[in-house]
Amino acid sequence: MKISYNWLKQFINLDWDAQKTGELLTDLGLEVEGISKFTSVPGALEGIVVGHVVACEKHPNADRLKITKVDLGSGEPIQIVCGAPNVAKGQKVPVATVGTTLYDAEGSPWQIKKGKIRGEVSEGMICAEDELGLGSDHDGIMILAEELEAGTDVATIFEVENDTVFEIGLTPNRADAMSHWGVARDLRAGLLQQDISIELITPSTSSFHIENRTLKIDVEVANNELAPRYCGVTISGCKVEDSPAWLQNRLKAIGLAPINNIVDVTNYVLHELGQPLHAFDTSKISGNKVLVKTLPAGTKFTTLDGVERELHEEDLMICNAEKPMCIAGVFGGIHSGVTSETTSIFLESAYFNPVSIRKTAKRHGLNTDASFRFERGIDPNITEYALMRAAILITEISGGEITSNITDIYPKKIEDHQVFLNFENAARLIGEEIPRETIKSILTSLEIKINNVTETGLGMTIPAYRNDVTREADVIEEVLRVYGYNNIEFTQKLNASIASTKKIEDYQIQNKISNLLTGLGFHEMLGNSLTSPAYGKLLESVKDEYYVTMLNPLSQDLSVMRQSMLFGALEALLYNNNRRRNNVKLFEFGKTYHNYAGGREEKKHLSLLVSGGKTSDTWTHETERSDFFYVKGVITTMLKRLGITEFSEKSTKNDAFSEGLSIITKKKTLVDYGVVSKKVTKHFGIETEVLYADFNWDLILGELSATNFILQPIPKFPEVKRDFALLLDEEVTFDGLKEAAFQTEKQLLKEVTLFDVYTGKNLPEGKKSYALSFTIQDEKKTLTDKQIDKIMNKLQQRFVKDFDASLR
Repeated sequence: MKISYNWLKQFINLDWDAQKTGELLTDLGLEVEGISKFTSVPGALEGIVVGHVVACEKHPNADRLKITKVDLGSGEPIQIVCGAPNVAKGQKVPVATVGTTLYDAEGSPWQIKKGKIRGEVSEGMICAEDELGLGSDHDGIMILAEELEAGTDVATIFEVENDTVFEIGLTPNRADAMSHWGVARDLRAGLLQQDISIELITPSTSSFHIENRTLKIDVEVANNELAPRYCGVTISGCKVEDSPAWLQNRLKAIGLAPINNIVDVTNYVLHELGQPLHAFDTSKISGNKVLVKTLPAGTKFTTLDGVERELHEEDLMICNAEKPMCIAGVFGGIHSGVTSETTSIFLESAYFNPVSIRKTAKRHGLNTDASFRFERGIDPNITEYALMRAAILITEISGGEITSNITDIYPKKIEDHQVFLNFENAARLIGEEIPRETIKSILTSLEIKINNVTETGLGMTIPAYRNDVTREADVIEEVLRVYGYNNIEFTQKLNASIASTKKIEDYQIQNKISNLLTGLGFHEMLGNSLTSPAYGKLLESVKDEYYVTMLNPLSQDLSVMRQSMLFGALEALLYNNNRRRNNVKLFEFGKTYHNYAGGREEKKHLSLLVSGGKTSDTWTHETERSDFFYVKGVITTMLKRLGITEFSEKSTKNDAFSEGLSIITKKKTLVDYGVVSKKVTKHFGIETEVLYADFNWDLILGELSATNFILQPIPKFPEVKRDFALLLDEEVTFDGLKEAAFQTEKQLLKEVTLFDVYTGKNLPEGKKSYALSFTIQDEKKTLTDKQIDKIMNKLQQRFVKDFDASLR
């Protein structure tokens, strides 16, 4: 939020420098994130002086140029080449001297330099109105008053406003400070604590006067819950034109572009008092009636930005007798606003339900200055006052007159809050006992009324506009921020507590695995927990009834919480592929969300996604493509790093994979991994093979917590590896082969792995080839060839007997 220092000084007569004021505002909780300068004219006309044209002749080498001699009041006249058709001897003109910086229409600076134009020396520039930023005229140079003396600074002739602008990072609870008046109110309270008593000057409305009652607009509010207070008045005889310079400068200083005098006043009062206003052209209010109501769902309405929107049944609308004119508190309509043809207006000032406005603004993706204030809660007691203030300004600037009584529909007054402050609680929470008179002084300066004082505390009435102060703790916070956090002394005693920690901390394990994966060339990603319900149709395991749905989604594509992390990973892969990054290795720690019949559940996962090559191609060799066994190796390495070695494998039941395995421990699935089904990848437009792994991270953490590590010495005797290439029936599984192998040799067989699978030509129909590796070891002695051959023969015979296998 931007606050103009010059504007602020209209409420509080303060002569501090901006830096000091910014520090006090920050101490008061209105954090000043930056201080910038503003000038109504780019460059503030620095280096521009009055020149007297003492001679003007035609340029010898150019038909449209003239050579002038210009007296700048400081010695000999200088020569300037000028191309303006209206330059003439005897004129007083603005001259940009050598070294002066001017600004073009886009605000880019450029500097005046001495040079030659068509062979003639030019030592400056005689300026047009637009070149100085004083207007838009470029038909010729600017002619100044004859009585001006040569050499006079042009900045002293024109009203150039210089201002300082505070950029305040306003927290959502400080709705009371969403205006210059609100900031001035806080600033005054802070100054009082420094024994600086300054009066808070509020804009007067004593000149509000109803000229006649010739234009009455009837108002009907159908829902007082959504519009607790609604005020309006008509102004006739308006002349819509540009605003005066002072008003334009106020708006420009805080980053607003002036539009016309009527709209500019509504914006001015919004940022002055914090009350949004809206002006309707009365010629477009059919039936001379304003209806504040909701409309049926699906009603079409075109807003001021030209976008046709479909209304929700809860959107509050401002309508005339026939059709809607404005989304209440959010955005105006394209056909009801003020134009250059407008001569009379209906000026609206209202207090709308904050929750209703926020829902409507989010529903339509609109964020305006008005909605920003309404949805945080404005002061319901200045609705009429702000209306009168704006009406006075409009009549003064546009020449109109007030032509109706003020309509004020306020059936149920929004009451102030009653709170009791206990002095002992204040001292306990603050950590220091603040004098009671100081507490009363602070509360009074914040416009909090003290009703009664006892030995134990204060009974108070909190203004309705302080909707963030409803409890005793809130009042204590107000006292502390105005008293000054920096004024609370620290004790010399340092207290520290020792936090109990778990044996296994999740973040530590995540860091270990993240370091391992990044070392293997993986990149960490962060997917959106919100996803599209359409993805659920791709997998049977993702069911519509298990979705956790958003009550107020940003869009249909982000309307549910994810049940699987696969889809977010595929979106990231597609994003990379579209940018010619085809070798992709990603991992993500995240959660899935499920709405089961027994209640909602969150499950933590680690996902891996691999596609393309294992590494980047180089000029010496082409990289190997990532495959199933590469991912298996990564997973095995991770589990070993975690100390999980006791597990088994079996075919996965996860329908996300066309082929894959599940890693099991204690009959629970730790990891599902494999090749992602083409049905799924095709939906995302991905043509390459995608390998994916889904770790049940909660289960892994549970395993680590329950595991007691036993240190064992490295075996003294070597292990032996032997391989079999078996021709098998297609229905034979690796799980069956592995189980049979360990049943055959229970003592010396340590490990069985599958390192190649082949199906295709040169094999009998219905057959496949498995390449198995067997690790054999005796921890007490070195194995002999005779022992190894005996074990391998036993395994071969078992495979032939149980699986009708044959060696290839």
